[in-house]
Amino acid sequence: MTQITSEQGLLIGEISRRTGVNIETIRYYERIEVMPKPKRSEGGQRLYNESQLNRLGFIKRSRELGFSLKEICNLLTLVDSGEMTCSEVHDLTVEHLRDVRHKIADLRKLERALKNLAAQCSLGDVSDCPIVETLYGLS
Repeated sequence: MTQITSEQGLLIGEISRRTGVNIETIRYYERIEVMPKPKRSEGGQRLYNESQLNRLGFIKRSRELGFSLKEICNLLTLVDSGEMTCSEVHDLTVEHLRDVRHKIADLRKLERALKNLAAQCSLGDVSDCPIVETLYGLS
């Protein structure tokens, strides 16, 4: 296959390779309109430009930081408006940080509960298992 020039655009496989985002995920982002639909070649192939490549990288890095797609859409809406301020982006980031801290606290509670549950087990060969009984609500 010949390489599509930057003048024509990048094929979906190429932006997938460059960003590490799965092809199906890229298509999904287009369907939910997080990514703008690219122009098409005469043969119907998607042709992405540098701006779309950068946007996909932004989305990927945001997802890696745990931002939800809704939060990413809010960030991109600010960016796309051309009127965003660093303060607005900061506020969204601080809100996300608060959510992350809440999730960490919930995970710590879950860890303690599982640790306590596991400690109830005698590890014996008996058919009565306190973990199963607890999960069934029998104890």
